[in-house]
Amino acid sequence: MKKALLLSSSGYKDTGYLNHCRPWINEFLTEHGVRDEEILFIPYAGVRRTNDEYELKVQDCLQNKNIKSIHRFSDPKQAVKNAKVISIGGGNTFVLLHYLYKYDLVDAIREKVEAGTPYFGWSAGANVAGGTIMTTNDMPIIMPKLFDALNIFPHQINPHFISGKIAGHNGESREERLEEFLIVNQDSIIYALPEGVGLKISGNSAKILGNDAVLKMRYKKDTESIAVGDSFTF
Repeated sequence: MKKALLLSSSGYKDTGYLNHCRPWINEFLTEHGVRDEEILFIPYAGVRRTNDEYELKVQDCLQNKNIKSIHRFSDPKQAVKNAKVISIGGGNTFVLLHYLYKYDLVDAIREKVEAGTPYFGWSAGANVAGGTIMTTNDMPIIMPKLFDALNIFPHQINPHFISGKIAGHNGESREERLEEFLIVNQDSIIYALPEGVGLKISGNSAKILGNDAVLKMRYKKDTESIAVGDSFTF
């Protein structure tokens, strides 16, 4: 049974890096029997920090020295196959997916999670857990082999969702951009996750964690609001 925790963001307001979600991550790991097991961390999205820097930052912020970055393994694919827990951090989603394909990890991660290996990720690490990365907010600074992603959650995720127009900004709002996606991809469903929100997945059910409702968007249908604490099946 799939076990995943998909977090919209690494921060919430001024709480600092991963502070708001550390209790959720610890609870998620404890629920699934993870105590002293090594957590395989995938840092590929972190364009502006080295893999070593990203590994250390996550170890410090989660207060867990058992987090080990995949770049320390000579065979990344075998590292995924041997992993007890998999985590993917935020950054640029295009770069992340590029490297997941480069090292032939997309199917390997999906198969591990489908077989029951716990997975948690934030921002790009949540985005890439969806069906495709086509509802990312990131710039396409590199071209991945495909836009198809891990498909742990078989719909679209939009992290860091902000509703409405930003004052003084004359470009499209986030809702308008997502509506454009739905016009072109009419069978898709988007789950828009505001910051400070997560999806806790167990099998084919997801529960909303955090501080705000999640929006479910479909082509030519009213947007649905799913409240914190509510669950839905997919």
